[in-house]
Amino acid sequence: MKFLLLVAVVLAVVWWLRGSRRTDSPGRDAPRQGTPAQQQDMVQCPVCSVHLPRSDALPGPNGQLYCCAEHRLRAEA
Repeated sequence: MKFLLLVAVVLAVVWWLRGSRRTDSPGRDAPRQGTPAQQQDMVQCPVCSVHLPRSDALPGPNGQLYCCAEHRLRAEA
């Protein structure tokens, strides 16, 4: 009987310590306050009019930017 009481007390202390450690840590359940995402220039595909970041666009003839290789080939034809 003493053994069961000792185990119950130890489990209660461990549970209490884990609960207090969770509330003290600022990273849990708090929104991230890191650096905001960098803004990127957006361009529009002349074929389908979809907007996409300049870094994802494919260059085509006459300096125009396309969303995919198919649209770039369609413009060349």
